[in-house]
Amino acid sequence: MILSAEPVDAGKRLDSFLHERLPEFSRSRLQSWIKQERVLVNGGTARASYLLRGGENITVEPADLTPLKAEPEKLPLQILYEDSDVIVVDKAAGMVVHAGAGHTDGTVVNALLYHFGSLSSINGDLRPGIVHRLDRETSGVLAVARTDRAHQSLAKQFHDRQVEKNYWALVHGRMKQLEGQIVTPIARDPTRRTRMTTKLGSGRTALTSYRVMEELDPFSYLDVSIGTGRTHQIRVHLASLHRPIVGDRLYGAPSAIQDVAPLGRFFLHAHRLRFRSPSSGQWVAVESPLPQDLQSFLCQVRDLRAKI
Repeated sequence: MILSAEPVDAGKRLDSFLHERLPEFSRSRLQSWIKQERVLVNGGTARASYLLRGGENITVEPADLTPLKAEPEKLPLQILYEDSDVIVVDKAAGMVVHAGAGHTDGTVVNALLYHFGSLSSINGDLRPGIVHRLDRETSGVLAVARTDRAHQSLAKQFHDRQVEKNYWALVHGRMKQLEGQIVTPIARDPTRRTRMTTKLGSGRTALTSYRVMEELDPFSYLDVSIGTGRTHQIRVHLASLHRPIVGDRLYGAPSAIQDVAPLGRFFLHAHRLRFRSPSSGQWVAVESPLPQDLQSFLCQVRDLRAKI
């Protein structure tokens, strides 16, 4: 496989870069491949401590890896839409989409394999059918490809920004405008690797649009749409406006809110997904209602505002 280092990767250690791009492999395994000269930087060998300059082509030749495969697992799964090409599920908060570092079971993929038997093979045996993702604590609409042909169609639609993706989010503070766009590039935070950031002035292009549905001082209830699918995009973009999503402590939300019971996750829900059917070309729109935990929290916030 060939990976390309982007300008934002400048200064990263080679082994850290590989672990970031290939999280399904352990850092020790990646370091062993570097020592075995199975990792080449611009055609030459390099140490694990090599600092990237950005722009390099990195070739990785995996070896000695025991084949891993997602296994069917009897787990509850809410199906919102199904046809011969696509399955759309209502992902529960706290459920990981597919296996990765620290998560080998209990995933959406495990549940799908139990209920449907087979999915698209394009993403391999660990991530069959997965075309896009939702963060672990984000609930809502998730589309999965049943066939390779459907996967290719959906992947192209996502790449070409033809898929409409709408989320509901509750944020701290009042928005300066009732609607707007955020276009700041997003990059990995160089000091906190679990975070993304907009503060570097460089990174991958990103487009987030928002509309205030309800003002609930000191909160704002937003309808958010995204034109790109960057890691943590909505979370980091709203935090860049000093409007972190309620419960999202990674991006600056307070750990507690006075007179309101803790939510236990962040308030972000994938409400609607609209795409073209891979077979017919007709538009398909699927919606997920706000889950009960978020409804209850929103009621608390409304009650609190009514008392002010």
